[in-house]
Amino acid sequence: MFQFDLKSKNQPAFDLLRVPLIGKLLTWQHARTLLQIPLFIISAAMILHGLFGPTLAPRNLATTFTWVHFRGALVFVLLFAGNFFCLACPFMLVRNLARKFFRPVRNWPRPLRNKWLSVGLLISLLFLYEWFDLWASPWWTAWLIIAYFAGALLIDAVFKHASFCKFVCPIGQFNFVASTVSPLEVTVRDYDVCTRCATKDCIRGVREPAAPLVTIQRGCELALFQPRKTGNIDCTFCLDCVQACPHDNVGVISRVPAAELMTDGMRSGVGFLSKRKDLGVLVIVFSFGALLNAFGMVSPVYALEQWLANLFGVNYELPVLALIFGLFLVFEPLLLIGIAAWLSRVWGGSRRPLVSLAVRYSYSLAPLGFGIWLAHFGFHFLSGLYTFIPVTQAALANLGWAVLGQPQWSLSGLAPNVVQVFEHGFITLGLLGSLLVSYSIAKTEEVGHPMRIFILWGVLSLIIACGAFWLMSQPMEMRGVVLGGFA
Repeated sequence: MFQFDLKSKNQPAFDLLRVPLIGKLLTWQHARTLLQIPLFIISAAMILHGLFGPTLAPRNLATTFTWVHFRGALVFVLLFAGNFFCLACPFMLVRNLARKFFRPVRNWPRPLRNKWLSVGLLISLLFLYEWFDLWASPWWTAWLIIAYFAGALLIDAVFKHASFCKFVCPIGQFNFVASTVSPLEVTVRDYDVCTRCATKDCIRGVREPAAPLVTIQRGCELALFQPRKTGNIDCTFCLDCVQACPHDNVGVISRVPAAELMTDGMRSGVGFLSKRKDLGVLVIVFSFGALLNAFGMVSPVYALEQWLANLFGVNYELPVLALIFGLFLVFEPLLLIGIAAWLSRVWGGSRRPLVSLAVRYSYSLAPLGFGIWLAHFGFHFLSGLYTFIPVTQAALANLGWAVLGQPQWSLSGLAPNVVQVFEHGFITLGLLGSLLVSYSIAKTEEVGHPMRIFILWGVLSLIIACGAFWLMSQPMEMRGVVLGGFA
């Protein structure tokens, strides 16, 4: 008998798959392929334009689409819906086509069945973005996209299931953490139905009766057993479980954003959050990386780089940039989180070990981290909202297909004062979410003085939020955008 202490058996208030037309589309067997094809075509156009098109970043599809529009659309979809970009991932389209010709037989190595590799790759991606000025280089951006296609294809050609998505892809890990604050979740509609189910097709898949080794419909390749699944961590919204369930018992259902961070029960494919140091570090890198990535776009970063270069007597960017990354992603988190954890024991009376405290409360930073990413990516997206139009016009005109007319380079986006309202609103929203999560953890899981512990972690969130407000108040580089109104 399954135990569902973290779930409600009541009929959900909203299920996206019950919405007319949308639900019918998403439950169609070929829905994912239909969504992947347009993104694959766009990706191919970005690669070709990046390699052979204009070298000026704001006039190239690769840089404009990647660093202005894709990132902005990504975070807004995560905010309002969930991890639907992973559902439509074009890298998986190529991988799925390749798997029609070969079948991987190896399991992902057991020592790597965690987030440590993907954490390193996420840090590397953030580092390469600054070191190679990817936002300013269509050529390097195109090769980054190619590397992604190659990585997904090669890894999933060797290893079974969705090894690339679950253990490697840095964009996927970003989406997993961000989607913890999304309002929708792929989950069970009625748990009593799951209790009576004998086949467990949502995890095993559907096999051909006459040929048991032949799979008709995949089950969850990310090892998330729906009746015991909680939240969006590791869920790509692929909807294979929806297709496989013989009882039509899996939906895309509304929930309280960030609720999955407030509980610490056993969850399928993830385990206990408090015991996942790798996941805790991923959330820390996600949150402090948001500050670091924004800091790289304001003028004080150049003063810091010059000071560090003079201090250590170096003339190369690489060691200086490495020092800044170490400062933001190692020293700063260790100092702030370490102090908060130590005071939680000394002043708050917590009985948890220091590392356990740091891991458990690190998850409370996810909403604030996402709010900072929203503010940063939203700045570029909203400031350059219409810039995809002239870039597309120019790309087609260069091919002799001037069907969209001459490029309107004067098109830009929303006014700076309007964009700043959104920036501050997103950070405030993230701060409130982090305060709510830390309060819930303290009240439900702590002995001693829960309110004192909440105050400590609330102050930590407030310090990070103040840093974000300061960063967003600085003049920020308009990377990858030709702004007629701001040039």
